[in-house]
Amino acid sequence: MVLSLFLSSCDYLDYDEKDYLLQEDIYSDLERVNSALTGIYVALPSGFNQEGGAMLASASDDAVFAQDASSIHKYFNGAWGPAQTLDSKWSYFTAIRRANRLLEEVEKYQYEDRLYDKDPVYDVLMEELERKKFEARTLRAFYYFELAKRYGDIPLILKTLTVEEANSVSKNSFQEIIDFVVSECTAAAPNLPLSYQNEREKETGRVTRGAALAIKAKALLYAASPLHNASNNQQAWRDAAQAAYEVIDLGQYSLNSNYSSVFNNYNANNRELILESREGPSNYFERTNFPVGYVGGQSGNTPTQNLVDAYEMKATGLAIDHPSSGYNPNNPYAGRDPRLAETVIYNGSNFKGQTVEVFEGGRNGSPLRYATETGYYLRKYVDQTINLEIPNVTQKEHTWVLFRYAEVLLNYAEAMNEAYGPEDPATFGMTALQAVNEIRARSSVSMPPFPSGMSKEEFRTKLRNERRVELAFEAHRFWDIRRWKIAEETTNIYKMEVTNTGSSFTYTKELLETRPFESKMYLYPIPFSETVVNPNMIQNAGW
Repeated sequence: MVLSLFLSSCDYLDYDEKDYLLQEDIYSDLERVNSALTGIYVALPSGFNQEGGAMLASASDDAVFAQDASSIHKYFNGAWGPAQTLDSKWSYFTAIRRANRLLEEVEKYQYEDRLYDKDPVYDVLMEELERKKFEARTLRAFYYFELAKRYGDIPLILKTLTVEEANSVSKNSFQEIIDFVVSECTAAAPNLPLSYQNEREKETGRVTRGAALAIKAKALLYAASPLHNASNNQQAWRDAAQAAYEVIDLGQYSLNSNYSSVFNNYNANNRELILESREGPSNYFERTNFPVGYVGGQSGNTPTQNLVDAYEMKATGLAIDHPSSGYNPNNPYAGRDPRLAETVIYNGSNFKGQTVEVFEGGRNGSPLRYATETGYYLRKYVDQTINLEIPNVTQKEHTWVLFRYAEVLLNYAEAMNEAYGPEDPATFGMTALQAVNEIRARSSVSMPPFPSGMSKEEFRTKLRNERRVELAFEAHRFWDIRRWKIAEETTNIYKMEVTNTGSSFTYTKELLETRPFESKMYLYPIPFSETVVNPNMIQNAGW
């Protein structure tokens, strides 16, 4: 048995040396490089079906997946371990191997000493070929970050390995991986375009300068966080803040005026998107997440009361448990942060032209199979224009957001607060407070700004809540509670019990379940198959 992820693959980029360089030669080389790059890009993740049909939010305190047979429940039922890996991204080493191979092959291309006519087209094509290398390096850095945030210490492989080498590699430290990610993204960024709209091939979904810098900033944020920065090294936070500001300072990105449009309609001119993973036409996500009671609906990722409670009151900007918030427990969804209605379907919501009824006996409640246990259904990312009714079934393209400008602002605000406090701009010209208030001022949201005068601790609490609300169901909460080392505080999962009294409804918050969490779960286990063939691949603690 061998480590297949490090094995050498067939040559993507076989090269036939000629005496003279023709345009056709470069086009041919570019075609082969593009083919190899496609094999690296295809590994970019989509969070619509991350584990057993579920989003990763359903492995956090933000959601419960309605279908009991899904493997997402193994996070909590004791079936998770080295031999039963979940969200297994060890396969990212395959994409890394492809990137290594591409970079090795491109280095063999020697054009300098080959005679050709000095037509400007040659320079354009060769610049494009050179840029492809930096795309590959950026993607490789992204996959290394994704592996490190899951597994911690992992091997750092920068060349194609023999079988013997593959079965004897040792781990590098988490910090060494982060240092590599930072170095690669720093080198790649100035060699990538701000966008591809002015390039020869006007493509979307490729890594840009902003994407490289956003990957770097996120890697540094994770490295500065408590899970990996037990001593609270302030330089780590300063580095993370500076890296996030580099994205902001590009001036390339801005917030969409409409929150929901970021997720539900792909637009190549969407200036909030930094990097996305696009999927072809389908209706799988809608079949999974339409509420029961709608044709084809299976409920899927049902938001928890924990998440719903995080949405503040719009008029006051206060949490619902604040005595001056204006919250009415008898009318719990009135006057809330507008992002609640854009993210969650609750009792009385309108969905596909019908009023949703989650109470027992309602058109979308028990005893229907897969009816929500939490009292809620998912709206964010769900395209309600899709028709699942035969014979008029429709499909749509879907876009999974990997990086967007709002996340960069939140990353910046967090790092700035930890390094300098809420209202010190340091040398960047923007405070943590200003960054988060820019998000709250989005025209479709228009939440009251965070007040001035908060302590670092007070701002941290409010910022973490803002991050939870703004980035809900974008595969952040699962990782945030780990990097902040608060996962043990998030194990109680709550629901809203809705009762129809005939003339009104009563709403009762109840405990739905308590999920186990052990300290070893802060990192994933190394797959058993890898530790068997390689004695140097030491298993993570506790597994």
